[in-house]
Amino acid sequence: MLRLKNLNKRFGSHEVLSSLDLEIQPGSVFGLLGPNGAGKTTLIRMIVGLLEPDGGTLEVLGGSPHDLGVRQKIGYMPQEPALYPGLTVAENLTFFGRCFGLGRVELKSRLEEMLELTELTDQRDQLVEQLSGGTARRVLLATTLIHHPRFLVLDEPTSGVDPLLRRKFWLWLQDLARKGATVLVTTHHISEAEVCAQVLFLRHGKALATGEPQALMARFGTNNLEAAFLAATLGEEGP
Repeated sequence: MLRLKNLNKRFGSHEVLSSLDLEIQPGSVFGLLGPNGAGKTTLIRMIVGLLEPDGGTLEVLGGSPHDLGVRQKIGYMPQEPALYPGLTVAENLTFFGRCFGLGRVELKSRLEEMLELTELTDQRDQLVEQLSGGTARRVLLATTLIHHPRFLVLDEPTSGVDPLLRRKFWLWLQDLARKGATVLVTTHHISEAEVCAQVLFLRHGKALATGEPQALMARFGTNNLEAAFLAATLGEEGP
């Protein structure tokens, strides 16, 4: 699904990502964890084809993220708002569905499915500019899923939302993985990623450790993932 080998990225003299290796298996939720400035967003942007690596190899769905056939199978939810505030919830979903080439019948079906999944049916005719931040994040997730992508790449999807909605987001992601999607999600809320099948600890552009959450907790002798991350940071272990 996703393979990175010796991936590197610099901005000027600043090394943002260094010798990064990663492989994600299909049908799982993978957590990319680290504090702000760890390099998570830079890595995400390379994976979806918005940035070029300076070295190493990157393979998504068996090809390049620049290939049109690959890009149409990726659902990308950025940190920044990517909605049209002057359109309604339903109009935003319709617009993005058409961008991905959905036909009229399929689009109608997917629209209703996404509104129900993200609990937006009652807000379908509201303008996005009138929505709360948490509701707007749900709309953004719905637009990300509208074309039924095989690979979901979500950059801090729970940023700025309340604990209840954060929990719902993670339940939705787990359900999508059970239905066959592969999910890569970044977060600095490390403890909430314990539901991931695997996680990678990232700090200063380097992989500190990777594996199943329970295995990492056992490895570092902790009872929660955040403490394991702190232990990895202090030990500066490799993956």
